[in-house]
Amino acid sequence: MKTTVKLFCLAVLLILAAGAGFAQEKPNFSGEWTLNASKSDFGPFPAPAKFVRKVTHEEPNLHSVTTQASERGEFTTELRYTTDGKEWVNQIRGQQVKGVAKWDGSTLVIESKRTFQDTELTITEKWRLSEDKKTLSIDTHIAGPQGEADLRFVLDRKES
Repeated sequence: MKTTVKLFCLAVLLILAAGAGFAQEKPNFSGEWTLNASKSDFGPFPAPAKFVRKVTHEEPNLHSVTTQASERGEFTTELRYTTDGKEWVNQIRGQQVKGVAKWDGSTLVIESKRTFQDTELTITEKWRLSEDKKTLSIDTHIAGPQGEADLRFVLDRKES
């Protein structure tokens, strides 16, 4: 009887230990990422002529510098987040942006609000890293009084 109980307890421990190995880890987004326009979807917006994002990720701190260009010119945006659900404040083109970044499994969800042309926008980004860590997909939902839009940015990691 004691042997049966010991074997049962050992089996349960092995199953729990094996399950822990399958738990989703939080990915590290560090690297230089370049837009893959052919795999991206810009919704109702024109594709940028250039989009490069440099990310430094030291959990829970995330720092990104994005340079993009369009017919309106080139500009760079620098953003800092923490992934622990605390509110952060950044500036984009002189406008204050408030938001929260938090994990949903291995997906980083960034929810922010900003005013653009006297209109408040709510932006939700979902960052996902491919298994081979060579592709960063960012699904973005933008909502405002004028309507809603969904975009998908697919970024390829620059080889070192």
